[in-house]
Amino acid sequence: MLSHDSSKLRVLVVDDHELTRLSLQLVFSVQENIHVVGLASNGQEAIEMVQIYRPDVIILDLQMPIMDGWSASNYIKAISPNTQILAYSSVDESSFQNNKTQHHFDKVCTKDIPTKELIALVRQLGNRGRYSSFPEERLHSA
Repeated sequence: MLSHDSSKLRVLVVDDHELTRLSLQLVFSVQENIHVVGLASNGQEAIEMVQIYRPDVIILDLQMPIMDGWSASNYIKAISPNTQILAYSSVDESSFQNNKTQHHFDKVCTKDIPTKELIALVRQLGNRGRYSSFPEERLHSA
C-alpha cells in the first residue's frame, strides 16, 4: 500500500462496506501521525494484511462475509498480540456481554460514534499498544 513510517500510528480499516472503508481512510488521512496501512473487506483479508503491515490498531467491523470480525479477532491476536483491535459495529453492547469468551477486542464502539471520539479512541489504543509493557486490560464498552 503506502510507505511505512515508524513514527506514525499504523491503522488497518476492515469493513465490508466500501463507503465506510473509504470514509474512514479519508478521516484518518488528514490526521497528524496516523497512517492507514491498508483497507480490507473481510476478516480473511485483515489477517493477511496484519501479517504484512503489522498495524498498531485495527478498526474491525463485526458483520462481514467470508470471515466476520468475531472470528478474525482470535486469529489476529494469535499472530499479533500487541495489535489493538477496535470492534466497530452496529451490534449493541449486550451482544458483547453475551460473547465475552468468543472475541479478543481491546475496545468496542458503535458506528454512530462522533468522528472526533473515534480518532481519539484510535490514538488512545495505539499509544497503549505501543508504550505499555503490561498486558492489556480488555475494555468492553460502547
